[in-house]
Amino acid sequence: MSAAGASHQSRRPVALITGGSSGIGRALALRLARDGFDLALLARGIERLEETRRLVGAAVPEATVNCYPADVGDVAAASGAVQTVIAQMGPPAWVVLNAGIARPGRFLEQPLDDHLDQMRTNYLGALHVAHAVAPAMAEAGSGHMVFVSSGAAFFGIYGYGAYAPSKFAMRGLAEVLRVELAPRGIHVTLAYPPDTDTPQLAEECRTKPAATKAITAGGGLWPADRVASQIIAAARRRRFLVTPGAQMRLLAHGHSLLSPLLRVYQARIARKHDR
Repeated sequence: MSAAGASHQSRRPVALITGGSSGIGRALALRLARDGFDLALLARGIERLEETRRLVGAAVPEATVNCYPADVGDVAAASGAVQTVIAQMGPPAWVVLNAGIARPGRFLEQPLDDHLDQMRTNYLGALHVAHAVAPAMAEAGSGHMVFVSSGAAFFGIYGYGAYAPSKFAMRGLAEVLRVELAPRGIHVTLAYPPDTDTPQLAEECRTKPAATKAITAGGGLWPADRVASQIIAAARRRRFLVTPGAQMRLLAHGHSLLSPLLRVYQARIARKHDR
């Protein structure tokens, strides 16, 4: 672990952020630090975690930022990191389940390991951390969990056979916890970011089939800071759903009705690109 003030019992509320080393996670870290939080950042790579810590330290010198390199897809690593956070900083006031990977590909061509890796990181990573931290938050009688999902959780999208199920699963977990944890003072927010200008999106585009690019085009590209701002603003208002942009709002409220039309639309594009 690399940490600033590792044994410090924080006087500011603590936000634990998974995937806090880049992209939306880094933007959330900067925003929450400016809003008065100390930070516990979890991610696999210590170098980028340290870079986030330096950026936050330059912007908000009074914030304590502790870095915990851990693979949240590994239950022992995730649980151990959470227990260390609690011991060093106290129970988090906010927990942001943001760690994720996306490797699109056609089902008949994509190796099984791609499916397992994305389920392990995107869903099980969120589950491992939520399960480890929830008892401490329940004992404190307050807290907020923020799940960062995807528009791929609304309906099946060509090329996302490995990614979409992991985000569907996250959505299901968030909907259950919203009901179960409310009596313990824990609020839940579920965010559906649009395409966001992050290193993860650049990596995703490397394997995205042409048909998938055509199907998912049209929603625009959002800066990470703007997405983070909308997530935090909605969570502070204790809203459950965060749907930045008109496309995400439409899908959130009408995906069941739109799904048959979207299947026809996708099939037409897929036929064109598969010729």
